[in-house]
Amino acid sequence: MSEQVHNRLAMVRAERKVSRQSLAAAVGAHYQTIGYIERGQYNPSLDLALKIAKYFELPVEALFSLEPFRPLTDEVYGRKQP
Repeated sequence: MSEQVHNRLAMVRAERKVSRQSLAAAVGAHYQTIGYIERGQYNPSLDLALKIAKYFELPVEALFSLEPFRPLTDEVYGRKQP
């Protein structure tokens, strides 16, 4: 069984006002695949993760991680992890 890949895809997509359908068309995936990735029900292939990162012009590690992401407010406002 593969490890879960955590992601911030839904947040970034909403922030940039990009629909699942638009993102899927741009990266050559099905829009349902984007939903599965966002819900953590499917880990993207390396190829797909890199295409998504390129689409948003972000480093892949800004979108995907093997560790859970810290809450964004903690990162923005500097709260330290216990």
